[in-house]
Amino acid sequence: MASGALLGVDLTPGEKAAEAEAASEASEGLIGIDEVQKALNRSRASVYRYTNTDPRNLNPPFNPRKLNPEYRSDQKDPLMFHPNEVARFARDVLRIKEVTVEVLNSPSTATQQLLGAILEELRVIRSRLDHLDGRPADLSIRRDQQGARPAA
Repeated sequence: MASGALLGVDLTPGEKAAEAEAASEASEGLIGIDEVQKALNRSRASVYRYTNTDPRNLNPPFNPRKLNPEYRSDQKDPLMFHPNEVARFARDVLRIKEVTVEVLNSPSTATQQLLGAILEELRVIRSRLDHLDGRPADLSIRRDQQGARPAA
């Protein structure tokens, strides 16, 4: 289900390219401070200085000169960034010449495996229900076919 995103930044010679992991789905496709630090090849303190935060405002308005985190519902929530925002910041503010974003599959977790098994079982159940011969799927139709019987 979830997949990770790699943010590769092609830097000038002598600098290294970095990668950051994220899921492709909107809620899971975000990356944390550590991944941003690796992607931008900057110190953790620099990443915090670049970030658009305000102690008085949990979600400040978009600032094109800053690295804008995703929406947070609580001050204690970690700062999370969309890979495209990190790429935009690297290109437009840090003036890194070439920036690419790739979406790759991440290894599945136990939760993802369990959800996959549940989904497969639901598909099997749906398939069996669809292939029942002559039996209506709607319970009210089935009740009508059996005749109205008083409740016991």
